[in-house]
Amino acid sequence: MKNLLIAFLVVAGIFGYLQNNPDTVSSFAEETVQSDQTLADAYKNQLSGIQVHGSAEVSHILRDDNKGSRHQRFILRLPSGQTVLVAHNIDLAPRISNLNKGDRVQYFGQYEWNAKGGVLHWTHHDPKGRHVGGWLKHEGQTYQ
Repeated sequence: MKNLLIAFLVVAGIFGYLQNNPDTVSSFAEETVQSDQTLADAYKNQLSGIQVHGSAEVSHILRDDNKGSRHQRFILRLPSGQTVLVAHNIDLAPRISNLNKGDRVQYFGQYEWNAKGGVLHWTHHDPKGRHVGGWLKHEGQTYQ
């Protein structure tokens, strides 16, 4: 009974917060929509070090990079058509298993410009706590 009361109070608190701060939900939706534009602008203006999030389709699966820190690599095609290489550190985060061309992947990481469309990295936690932790989501599972 006590747990039920606590759960009710938490839900009521969240509902009350969203009622008084409606921009919270719309802001998140706008940021997701704007992420594609943010990446396009970053590529066009050769910007790096930008924290981005969104969702895109896997267009190519590449071999792992095993030099130094190991990275699972694949290419995402954004809704705009731009492509970005994902370099997911598998020494710090689990590998995405069963990843296939055409799959949808959600991402939160740091964008670095290059002439081929850019690289998305920091898609994992930072064990030293000095950088914002990133993640990838595939088929309902989060990899960080």
